[in-house]
Amino acid sequence: MSTTRAAPPSPRSAPERGTGGSGADERRLTWRNRLYRFDMRYMPYLMIAPFFLLFAVFGLFPLLFNGVVSLRNYELDDPTLPYWAGFDNFARLAGDEDFWNALYNTFGIFLLSSLPQLLLALVIASLLNRRLRAQTWWRVGILLPYVTPIVASTMVFSVFFSRDFGMANWLLGPFGGGDAPIDWRADKLHSWIAVATMVNWKWIGYNALLYLAAMQSIPRDVYEAAAIDGAGPWKQLWRITVPMIQPVVVFTVVLSTIGGLQLFTEPMLFDLNAQAATGGPNGEWQTIAQLIYKVGWKDLNLGYAAAMSWALFLIILVVAGINTWLTSRLSGGRK
Repeated sequence: MSTTRAAPPSPRSAPERGTGGSGADERRLTWRNRLYRFDMRYMPYLMIAPFFLLFAVFGLFPLLFNGVVSLRNYELDDPTLPYWAGFDNFARLAGDEDFWNALYNTFGIFLLSSLPQLLLALVIASLLNRRLRAQTWWRVGILLPYVTPIVASTMVFSVFFSRDFGMANWLLGPFGGGDAPIDWRADKLHSWIAVATMVNWKWIGYNALLYLAAMQSIPRDVYEAAAIDGAGPWKQLWRITVPMIQPVVVFTVVLSTIGGLQLFTEPMLFDLNAQAATGGPNGEWQTIAQLIYKVGWKDLNLGYAAAMSWALFLIILVVAGINTWLTSRLSGGRK
């Protein structure tokens, strides 16, 4: 009796069945790869695009338009002037005594505010970096001045530095200030100190928290080794802490430079006649930002005000660059 065997499957049948499955898998992998490529290549740009769009509309366009206005005779009360002024508005700055007085005041207040502000913030952050009782409450407490509305705090300080009934003269009484009360609005130095005090009170806690956050990343072993070698807290602060948090120090220096040279609210509200924007009877504490506001919206000369704002922009760039270089050198950033 003969038996017949079933014919073996055709060698083409298995690949043919597998070909359809592998083709689908390849299509699925290709689709997944495309999604992956889109996610890796283009999704980051889509995520950050809203910021750049908003910056282009509300930052870049006003900046460029302001540059065009600075080259025009843009006086709202005299529309008969020629359209273009060229660089006449910028040339006028060289002989403008009000501009140089405001620039002098701006740099004076900037030096009295930024240097003590950053130094005290470093010291406070170093103290908060230690083990303290109620540590969270201390850290939150130093941030309270920053979250206080600037108008409210400035109005309180305006009364605090009053000549006749201010607490500043009362506190200086035991040191000989009670016999002749200081008129904080009468001269440049005292008005600068008053305005700088407002700025320092507002920003010391904010900068201290930035420094504290950077200090948290420094290993404790470094401080323990320095203490064994005989380094005290002060030497540890300047030889270990400051060089190791150098990027944050540079950031705060640039931030305080920009804010200090654009100072507006504190000197504006310190004046008893704030709407005049003169910074005192003789411009004792008038800043560049105040002068720009006065020229543009009080004198209605928007072209000249735009030229002042561009001059301030260039000054901030130069000063911020110099401060960044000096801070990098002094904090151990020399390479």
